[in-house]
Amino acid sequence: MQSSSSSFSSLNKSGGIGVGRRSVYVGLLVILLPVFFPNLFSPLSHASPSIFSEWNAPKSRHLPLLEGALQRQTSYEEQSDLWTPLANQGWKPCDVSSHVAVLPKKRQGYVQVFLDGGLNQQRMGICDAVAVAKILNATLVIPYLEVNPVWQDSSSFTDIFDVDHFIDVLKDEISIVKQLPKAYSWSTREYYATAIRATRIKTAPVHASANWYLENVLPVMQSYGIAAIAPFSHRLAFDNMPMDIQRLRCKVNFQALAFVPHVKTLGDALVNRLRYPSRKSSVVSTEYLEETSDERHKQGSGKFVVLHLRFDKDMAAHSACDFGGGKAEKLALAKYRQVIWQGRVLNSQFTDEELRNQGRCPLTPEEIGLLLAALGFDNSTRLYLASHKVYGGEARISTLRNLFPLMEDKKSLASTEERAKIKGKASLLAAVDYYVSMHSDIFISASPGNMHNALVGHRTYENLKTIRPNMALLGQLFLNKSMGWSEFQQAVRDGHRTRQGQIRIKKEKQSIYTYPAPDCMCRA
Repeated sequence: MQSSSSSFSSLNKSGGIGVGRRSVYVGLLVILLPVFFPNLFSPLSHASPSIFSEWNAPKSRHLPLLEGALQRQTSYEEQSDLWTPLANQGWKPCDVSSHVAVLPKKRQGYVQVFLDGGLNQQRMGICDAVAVAKILNATLVIPYLEVNPVWQDSSSFTDIFDVDHFIDVLKDEISIVKQLPKAYSWSTREYYATAIRATRIKTAPVHASANWYLENVLPVMQSYGIAAIAPFSHRLAFDNMPMDIQRLRCKVNFQALAFVPHVKTLGDALVNRLRYPSRKSSVVSTEYLEETSDERHKQGSGKFVVLHLRFDKDMAAHSACDFGGGKAEKLALAKYRQVIWQGRVLNSQFTDEELRNQGRCPLTPEEIGLLLAALGFDNSTRLYLASHKVYGGEARISTLRNLFPLMEDKKSLASTEERAKIKGKASLLAAVDYYVSMHSDIFISASPGNMHNALVGHRTYENLKTIRPNMALLGQLFLNKSMGWSEFQQAVRDGHRTRQGQIRIKKEKQSIYTYPAPDCMCRA
């Protein structure tokens, strides 16, 4: 009996060991599945999602319109009118060269700012930081750029912008230093993250006045020799500012902020390859750029349009709209909203139809493609796609590519070696797109946002054609499932005749970076 019990115990132990081993093997198999069977976890093809994907491959939501767009024909006159540059509108950048600023010999101390957000939000923050330093008669420390929580980019000011150019352009306006002297080396982001500090200003209200800074920040600076302002984004008013402060903000945005040389070099190469596709080369060099420039009169200048396709997961989730990805997509976006914003997205209280009627849904790649086709762009249009990551990948973009087969992006135009310095760095990727956008014949953004606002303002300043989608109109048109192509096309053209770069005078509370007239621009 004892022997039998012992045998059973031994068998039970060996069985337990067997079960344990099997569990280990199953665990290893789960871990190694993506390695040996990557197709299960990545798109099965350019048009199909993964079987473990959070969305289903969206079908066309506007099939009758798409069929009409694919058969479209545009006359020579329509094409000519579409690509004609903007006429002189009676405005030009203000001439600030005649005004020579005189720096006070003694300054009140150092001012630091910590900027969050993406490239264009940080860009506006830099302009405001210079203005605040001028208001306080302070020395500005080159702004510190926070790591973006969405894109996880740790690029610094000097990684993105030409710091020497920045300091040189503003040398007569304010004092700027690249880093603090040793006496203040303790004033770091880590220092302010550990406890409440007397030198940190956390209470700056959104759109604060110049007087607020003089009353609340200047005393801190006078007491300690330094003041650090965080958070800082949108912390300076656009209204009731002295004109010299407004003009200084314009000078920073449109003159002082230049990208680092390697961004400009890559940007120039992309622009040339878009204009002269037959000259596409895998080498970026001064010789290449000069050679291409000499060919202009021989080959004729090509034209291209930049489409900023802001359709990432962050944007899609925040909008709370339905994009045709099925129940899986709705659940995934709802979960993302809850984790990131914890119920603070008010759009989720409205139905998809209500949001679209109000123009609060970003245009999908299919919808922006239909807009471009209705405006008169045909399948010979060279289209540069400026975007970071499109939610849904190639499956989401395929319809747009069918409409515009000559669509390009950074990856298709430049080699891996050329893109090495910007790979995985969202701010530098955005900087290249910004540079190319400023050199395009036409710019259009699929959705309002910081990139859209910054480029609308900068291109207005340079009097360049920029199409602003009428989001409310388009939302209503896309909801009308009985509308044919001709009717849709006419409605789109009528609704965008005055939305192609015409000067709009800044109204109260509007940003001077989006509406540069009349603060940054003068009557010609």
